[in-house]
Amino acid sequence: MSRLPQWVGGLGAGLTRIAQRLEDQRRRAEAAAAETDPEELRRAERTDGSRVPHDGPYPDGRASGAPEDVPHQPANSVPAPPAYAPAVAPRPDPVAAVPWGVRVAAEAGWRLLVLAGTIWVLAKAITSIQLVVLAFVAALLITALLQPTVAWLKRRGVPRGLATALTFIAGFVIMGLVGWFVVWQVQDNIDSVSSRIQEGITELKGWLLKSPFHVTEDQINHIAKNLQDAVGANTQAITSAGLEGVTVVLEVLTGILLAMFTTLFLLYDGRRIWNWVLKLVPSAAREGVAGAGPRAWRTLTAYVRGTVIVALIDAIFIGIGIYFLDVPLAVPLAVFIFLFAFVPLVGAVVSGALACVVALVTQGVFASLMVLAVVLAVQQIEGHILQPFILGRAVRVHPLAVILSVAAGGLIAGIGGAVVAVPMVAVTNTVVGYLRSYSREQALRMTPPPHGATALDIAPTPPKKADPQD
Repeated sequence: MSRLPQWVGGLGAGLTRIAQRLEDQRRRAEAAAAETDPEELRRAERTDGSRVPHDGPYPDGRASGAPEDVPHQPANSVPAPPAYAPAVAPRPDPVAAVPWGVRVAAEAGWRLLVLAGTIWVLAKAITSIQLVVLAFVAALLITALLQPTVAWLKRRGVPRGLATALTFIAGFVIMGLVGWFVVWQVQDNIDSVSSRIQEGITELKGWLLKSPFHVTEDQINHIAKNLQDAVGANTQAITSAGLEGVTVVLEVLTGILLAMFTTLFLLYDGRRIWNWVLKLVPSAAREGVAGAGPRAWRTLTAYVRGTVIVALIDAIFIGIGIYFLDVPLAVPLAVFIFLFAFVPLVGAVVSGALACVVALVTQGVFASLMVLAVVLAVQQIEGHILQPFILGRAVRVHPLAVILSVAAGGLIAGIGGAVVAVPMVAVTNTVVGYLRSYSREQALRMTPPPHGATALDIAPTPPKKADPQD
């Protein structure tokens, strides 16, 4: 048992000697192969990474002039290029290879695409809830008209709730009475207007027969027959249009009720609603939005108040002219002129054309021309005197912006969109101008103050005092 360790140790030593002998034979075989192929000598390495010794033609025993310490490389690897090979310039960064103008256009392009997509989604959302949006915007306009009255009553010591209730009831009662008066006037004069229209058509027929256009009575009768046939053939379409008209009336009533309730809450709790909206704004932009809000509201209030005054002046003076020209429905036409004045540019043209047509059918060509002269004179006074004086520069919008906004609002939401387009553009103009000034002021605050010689150059110099001896 005591001789077992000696036997195991001898066995291990024997195995070590056999392994060493096999390694010596492998090295001798590699050395013999290297004598015939110098490239094999350069690739031959010891297991520890050193060069295989060889009696070559060089003093250090190397078989060639290659460096001594060549790193070990696998057989399938690509060797590094020699030192005498020409240098290859690295390829530039792809971003640097793109021209500056193309990069700027690409950056601006994708941002414009994102902005256009956002506007498109917003327009689709507004279209889907068009009734709610129009009712809310109408409530904002009515609130801007009535809120100064609530503030005046509160300054006189009336409680806020009572002042809101009195203003709300008085405002909508006046609007209701105006609407009822218009309907009453139309119903009261519809018979006389119908008879005058018939007489006007007869006079127009006689004028066409005597005119130099050589129109015959058969042609006039043929045109009248075609109109009757067209009306008879489209009876179903007219009926469906009437049903759609009933639906429109229901939607209008729903919008009016929604606008009334919204106006009531805005009059009573408008400041608290605005403070809640400010909490939804990120804190970094909250200060600028809080400053832009009151200015936007003042712009909207000035626009609504000025538009109401201008529309009232137009309605009064054009209505007086129509009344003295003995044109029927003078009061309803004046109310229509007042309402259409809230649609810039387009409203004045439509209301003036309506008054001229009524005068032409009922009183003749001379009365129609006189009505046209009155309408043009009042609108010129309005455009050049009343609007600049009453509205002022705070809500002045470029005519191109007015035309584009009215067209866009009409395409999106019809007449209601055309009415609210211009005040929204005026408010947006005010907000953007304030935010631009606010950003510039913040940048100046963050700029470090000048120092040294620069500070002395730009610092205000006090005026030199006069020497009493001079």
